Amino acid sequence: MATCTPMLGIIGGSGLYDIPGLGDPEWRAMPTPFGDPSDELLFAQIDDMPVVFLPRHGRGHRIGPTDINYRANIDALKRAGVTEIVSLSAVGSLKEDLAPGTFVIVDQFIDRTFARIKTFFAPGLVGHVAFADPVCHRLGDELEACLAALSIPHRRGGTYIAMEGPQFSTRAESELYRSWGASVIGMTNMPEAKLAREAEMCYATVAMVTDYDCWHDDHDAVTVEQIVRVLHANADAARALVAAVAPRLLPADGPQRPLCPQGCQTALDTALITAPEARSSEMLAKLDAILARINATAL
Repeated sequence: MATCTPMLGIIGGSGLYDIPGLGDPEWRAMPTPFGDPSDELLFAQIDDMPVVFLPRHGRGHRIGPTDINYRANIDALKRAGVTEIVSLSAVGSLKEDLAPGTFVIVDQFIDRTFARIKTFFAPGLVGHVAFADPVCHRLGDELEACLAALSIPHRRGGTYIAMEGPQFSTRAESELYRSWGASVIGMTNMPEAKLAREAEMCYATVAMVTDYDCWHDDHDAVTVEQIVRVLHANADAARALVAAVAPRLLPADGPQRPLCPQGCQTALDTALITAPEARSSEMLAKLDAILARINATAL
């Protein structure tokens, strides 16, 4: 049975890394064939579980959602040895019962972004990964258990609509997305989730509600100040969640565990459509980290 050595990747804001008891923290540069990621990666340990933190927007929030180098971020985490990613993201609520301060374990996405590169594959090597179930149920189970134990208001399940930004929605757009049944709206989880699947990494989103977007008649139009205020209130809960979930992902018997039963970590088995003899050597070299398992299996 194929196995892996788990390492947890956390993508989110800089405040998440101020966790008491974080062991052996070290910032390291991680260049990739796709350019530099948003920042250096912080390698550390939480109760013997190796973790890697990546500031999605860079420390100090220097990079807007459209300008994030999503491919470099995911490739860097893959090269670092990360096997599963928990993405913590600020979102607006599209439902009355998802009040600010609620954490939503997302299970579906609607991608409305249009100015981003969304795949590692290109002419010379074509791949089509399955994405009907875009998040890892196993990670979702662990996150749900931790949120319940910590008494953090939360909801299991919901659709995240990814907009291009950086502007917030018009009221017409907000009402349209509500009519589609979407739960929350944000700007950063696409193509992050798609690339994580192509990189054969388990991925789960915890969407932290900061506001009611602009559809709610009883609330002012969303502002950056409003979001920042609730973000600070959510920060302690997010840090507690990271500290709680990391040790739960350690294997019970030794350092290895079987690959994800949902298929997250074997997504490329049926995805590569370009014939082996027609595959670009340049693309194969560029995707050395992404294709590491496939290449090892072929040897």
